Amino acid sequence: MATDPTTTAPATTAEPATASAGPTATTPAASAPTKPSRKKGQSRWLTWGPPLGIAALIIAAAYIANAALGDRSFLLPAPHAVLAKLWDPTTAPDMWTAAWRTTVVSLTGLAIAIAIGVTWAIIMNQTKWMERALFPYAVMLQAIPILAITPLIGFWFGYDFTARVVVCVIIALFPMVSNTLFGLQSVERGMRELFQLQGASRGTVLRKLELPAALPAIFAGMRISAGLSVVGAIVGEFFFQRGTPGLGSLINKYSARLLSEELFASVLVASLLGVAIFLFFGWLGKRAVGKWYDFG
Repeated sequence: MATDPTTTAPATTAEPATASAGPTATTPAASAPTKPSRKKGQSRWLTWGPPLGIAALIIAAAYIANAALGDRSFLLPAPHAVLAKLWDPTTAPDMWTAAWRTTVVSLTGLAIAIAIGVTWAIIMNQTKWMERALFPYAVMLQAIPILAITPLIGFWFGYDFTARVVVCVIIALFPMVSNTLFGLQSVERGMRELFQLQGASRGTVLRKLELPAALPAIFAGMRISAGLSVVGAIVGEFFFQRGTPGLGSLINKYSARLLSEELFASVLVASLLGVAIFLFFGWLGKRAVGKWYDFG
């Protein structure tokens, strides 16, 4: 029996349609616009431009205020006179040596505060009753006026390195406790339930789930405590005058002698020290968790 030619027509015409469908399907992917890459110079300007602009405004305001004070210009010396004291051979050696001693005290106190704060938070994270029992004392420690207990610290620990470190720890401890506890408790509920379904022990949950999830909060607490540790070191040196002098001792001496240029220079060094330690822990946080968390 002869084949009807009309029955084979759709089969022959469908083949070109199928062949033409391939290029059509891939056309959107090939023509998809790519995101414009930000230029490297523009990125650097966005990073350093705003703070440098604010610094220029502050310096200009300082010059204007210095000129407006007239005979009382010693109350706010010119910025170039303050910066000159950082390289003056009569003051710079004592200032930079004191800065190094303050750095040692602040880093020692910060390390102790980190160890105590993380341990304290882990203990409170175990059960709710531990958190209710211990967290109020962390708040009380933060609320204690450090100037009121400074004489007691001197009686108990002497008036040298140990007493300064104790003051530094007291001031820098609370951010580590609160941030670490927040990070440990911010784990998603679904992840906790998954570990429970697998029968994971409390130690396994802590090591493999809670601590890794809490790392961004821990490093944020380190950055806050870093600045406070410098403040604590300077406060301790300001009140404990015995032993090797630090920046706090120099600030006390310069203020007593009304040496305004040296006083502003020592305060500037203390501020730069705090910024340097803050930036170091920011860099450390990016190295540790920057691959999977936007650590600013």
